[in-house]
Amino acid sequence: MEKEMRELTQLLNKYRHDYYTNDNPSVSDAEYDKLYRQLVKLEEAYPEFIAKDSPTQGVGGLILSGFEKYQHPYPLYSLQDAFSYEELLTFDRRVKAEFPKATYIVELKIDGLSISLTYEKGKLVTGATRGDGSVGENITENLKKLKDIPRTLSEPLDITVRGEAYMSRQSFQQINQERQENGQTEFANPRNAAAGTLRQLDTSIVGKRNLASFLYQEASPSQELNQEGVLKKLKRLGFAVNDRYLMTSSMEDIWHFIEEIESEREKLSYEIDGIVIKVNNLAMQEELGFTIKAPRWAIAYKFPAEEKEATLLSVDWTIGRTGVLTPTANLTPVQLAGTTVSRATLHNVDYIAEKDIRVGDRVIVYKAGDIIPAVLRVVSDKRSSQQAMVIPKLCPSCGSDLVHLEEEVALRCINPLCPSLIQRSLEHFASRNAMNIAGLGPASVEKLYKAELIKDVADLYRLDLESLLTLEGIKEKSAEKLLSAIEESKEKSADKLLFGLGIRHVGAKASKLLLEEFESLENLIDASESAIASIDGLGSVIANSIHEYFAKKESHQLIAELKEVGVNLKYLGKRVDKTAQLFGMTVVLTGKLEQMNRNDAKAKLEELGAKVTSSVSKKTDLVIAGSEAGSKLDKARSLGIEIQDEEWLLNV
Repeated sequence: MEKEMRELTQLLNKYRHDYYTNDNPSVSDAEYDKLYRQLVKLEEAYPEFIAKDSPTQGVGGLILSGFEKYQHPYPLYSLQDAFSYEELLTFDRRVKAEFPKATYIVELKIDGLSISLTYEKGKLVTGATRGDGSVGENITENLKKLKDIPRTLSEPLDITVRGEAYMSRQSFQQINQERQENGQTEFANPRNAAAGTLRQLDTSIVGKRNLASFLYQEASPSQELNQEGVLKKLKRLGFAVNDRYLMTSSMEDIWHFIEEIESEREKLSYEIDGIVIKVNNLAMQEELGFTIKAPRWAIAYKFPAEEKEATLLSVDWTIGRTGVLTPTANLTPVQLAGTTVSRATLHNVDYIAEKDIRVGDRVIVYKAGDIIPAVLRVVSDKRSSQQAMVIPKLCPSCGSDLVHLEEEVALRCINPLCPSLIQRSLEHFASRNAMNIAGLGPASVEKLYKAELIKDVADLYRLDLESLLTLEGIKEKSAEKLLSAIEESKEKSADKLLFGLGIRHVGAKASKLLLEEFESLENLIDASESAIASIDGLGSVIANSIHEYFAKKESHQLIAELKEVGVNLKYLGKRVDKTAQLFGMTVVLTGKLEQMNRNDAKAKLEELGAKVTSSVSKKTDLVIAGSEAGSKLDKARSLGIEIQDEEWLLNV
């Protein structure tokens, strides 16, 4: 029986692949259903022989307790965006300067949720979200519910692949119709619906919503020579691959393809938000390398934002965590890029003055970056006799005078006791990139502040269960979770704390650089402005901001209170060894390495204290050249830069 069940499982999986992935059914629905029922009966009689990849195992649902964090073995980078033909030409010139004969593969940019799938010996072991590119969420059980994601590949490979999970337009319309009939809130757009679905803890719901996928990248080291070969390999292995792509070396051809796709965009069964252009040759991709955020061998052309006309009804003025006054327009509702928009940013008071925006105007609204609704301009020929907009002179939160600093385009409240400023600062402190205190969102912060349980971030660490339970809507379980998250945050590395303090101009990256250098917050406080400014990547603006912040006695008192309640003030990340052999040197990798992959080579160089960059210049100290090294090696020789090979790096 085991053999018969195995054969039925393999046959049904083949038919599923033909139907869902190749869009080419090889048997009738009646024949498939007959075989499926036959397998169900056998599995009921012999449950000990049920295969993990049996199609019957995707029918029921698990109730998950939550999602574990997943460390990606290969980082997921975002793409550099382009919005014009000129920007594409700039990209082309940069690529062709190093590889004059480079060709491109041009793919559709699916508007879905990025996923990563890892297989061992051909079996799906992990499916994860993109997350921040380094750490995502393990959503394996939910991704198993996508009918076009194979649990077993056609070859027993160890491989990690990337792609997009999406919801088709038809499925989106059906789900929203059902939600409307059931009195539920409708999903804003297919992408949000797909993302919300994959974060369901009830896997049976995922199975009912008919998500689909397109896979497009082999993240683990590939034996293929080019991206087109990767797509063909993925299809051969059983993945759904989008066959609509273009191969060319001409930007003119690419622009014609973009125009063609844009004209057909609304006819596609799925949503796209642009076109991705990649260097086809994988060796060239490796040579071009990456910036901190994005590959240098790819670019995403984003379609122009959709624009709609609406009436500006009124303006809300709010204070952010740095005291900046932000105007938000209330509009007559319009449908924009798949969502209903009734509010949009007006940026700042200078923007309002420049565009002469007035209450009552007909205005053009768009989504900046396809995300944030914003007012673009006034439809001036539809204006009646509105008066110029009244700009507040007093803070809407605390009533203090607003100031308009010369170097800024915004009005600012500089009252350190402003309620809105304090609440936004607390929210920032608890945010994911800072102290990551789960459960401490805007609503919780507002309740705690209004109940006078917190007035600054140090007060968070003095909260107790008894005081939390006095707040309306706070139950014992959620209070305990919040206290646990606050307690865990005490152990964060001090660079997270520094970023959480919300010092002007000091972002997450600057915070890490500062604490890597000074090793503790206390050392940073004692550091001179010139010592801070001398750190590579920072400068005088950040140094001055740090110096001004810690010159205040209130800041010293806050740090002392944080130390007193047990918050860690030391840097816990990896430190650069200043005695390392290559400390302070700028190194470029070029050519094909035989014994190391490029990520391993880069990691070793960084362990040796080097800064690894992608292009050769007068600032380059060393070039590591593999076989088939091209223009970078020639440039290094012309500049008299030291050149070493892979063998040297292995033995250093």
